[in-house]
Amino acid sequence: MFNNHPKGLLAAAISNMGERFGYYIMNAVLVLFLCSKFGLSDETSSLIFSVFYCGIYVLSLVGGIIADKTQNYKATIMSGLIVMSVGYVILSIPVLSTEKNIYWLLPLTCLALFLIAFGNGLFKGNLQAIVGQMYDNYEKEAATKGPEALALARSRRDSGFQIFYVFINIGGLIAPFVAPLLREWWLKAHHLAYNADLPALCHQYLQDGANMAADSYQNMAELVTKVGGTMAPDMTQFCTEYLDVFNTGIHYSFIASVVAMLISLLIFVANKKVFPTPAKKAAQENVGYTPEEKAAMAKEIKQRLYALFAVLAVVIFFWFSFHQNAQSLSLFARDFVVTESIAPEIWQAVNPFFVIVLTPVIMWFFGIFARRGKAISTPRKIAIGMAIAGVAYLFLAIYSGIMDYPSGTDFKAIADSVKATMKAGPWVLIVVYFFLTVAELFISPLGLSFVSKVAPKHLQGLCQGLWLGATAVGNIFLWIGPLMYNKIPIWECWMVFFIVCLVSMGVMLGMVKWLERVVNC
Repeated sequence: MFNNHPKGLLAAAISNMGERFGYYIMNAVLVLFLCSKFGLSDETSSLIFSVFYCGIYVLSLVGGIIADKTQNYKATIMSGLIVMSVGYVILSIPVLSTEKNIYWLLPLTCLALFLIAFGNGLFKGNLQAIVGQMYDNYEKEAATKGPEALALARSRRDSGFQIFYVFINIGGLIAPFVAPLLREWWLKAHHLAYNADLPALCHQYLQDGANMAADSYQNMAELVTKVGGTMAPDMTQFCTEYLDVFNTGIHYSFIASVVAMLISLLIFVANKKVFPTPAKKAAQENVGYTPEEKAAMAKEIKQRLYALFAVLAVVIFFWFSFHQNAQSLSLFARDFVVTESIAPEIWQAVNPFFVIVLTPVIMWFFGIFARRGKAISTPRKIAIGMAIAGVAYLFLAIYSGIMDYPSGTDFKAIADSVKATMKAGPWVLIVVYFFLTVAELFISPLGLSFVSKVAPKHLQGLCQGLWLGATAVGNIFLWIGPLMYNKIPIWECWMVFFIVCLVSMGVMLGMVKWLERVVNC
């Protein structure tokens, strides 16, 4: 797999895999964890998640600027891993949320999320910039061997970023299992069982007590018996105990995130000398340019940056749709899908599983066209990916319409015994994640490759940060998904995402020829 690719790609991929493993442990449970720990509504938890997720990518822009200014990418990356570790340590401390401490405990949790986002910003884009520089150097070396060798080297950049992306998803595949397993182990140790709906009802009882709605109280009575509890006139003690045990197991899973950060740091430090330093090389190459050459370079840089911003404007809408996997799709898995044997967080492992399995297939598919001299350009691949993402939401909209599903809020109000007869089978989410993953493979790793192609050599960290910044803009609107999910029939919610993907595909196709000219200039 790593033959005919730059030395250092494997080390960078493994270091990134460790960091992603720690991150996806937290990411898989965050929205549901905020609901179960603090009793927040789906909308409020999703808003916090959206701001956090946006912060990760906005701060990647800050991290890129820091690395470009200091010309020390490696120290910036290592600092990021350390800062993230501190954030995960704070999250791993199990403290029961109560009315008396929530005023400082929730802000402390948000501080931990900020540290994780800032550390991620220092790490993520700059490691991608280093990978891009590996291929710049690889292509320069190939150019000395002739045009054919150079063309072959250039063709390997997309596949190199796809390989890099596979290792990200190996961590993402394993991580979603960690928190649910620890949570269920901790519940079992206290002679209790897992139920996704019970934490919200426990919070409702602690808030309302005897004034709790009759339907909600009846639902809670059914679930308390199901998880091994006993109904009593005053359920305060049971609700407090269940919430404490339920969330403590999740807190313990964040310890695994700390360990993953430290392993990633050790791998990076051990291979530090293998990695190039993009900014310093660019500074050396600028020496000796004539005024005419500088003017020509400035014109080319402008063209490349225009192309970069055009693509960024389109992929904003992809990330807005795709990252619903941790938002409205996660809520859909919790509410509308049979999850007695599968915790809703584990569904997020389906996406990285498909990434690992399908990446060789996609690479083979692209390779067929390349060998026939009809290589598909990166901008065209991104447009195709938008169309495929639309198919995922179109399927889910049609299925939800056929099943006559109401809004998430209305569905949760239905008696538990009735809801059980209406829930979808696991295959529905598998189909959705299959199409979303294929779309991701056409967009995300190839988008990183595209940025590395058009980025000026002295602005590689910044440009990778801009790519992540576009993701941030999409992420800041993620809360709209859960809002629609809980307010309107959910087929209408999925149709909104279908339309967004369809329009984005059309805009991208309209720019393809111009983008192809810029990339090849």
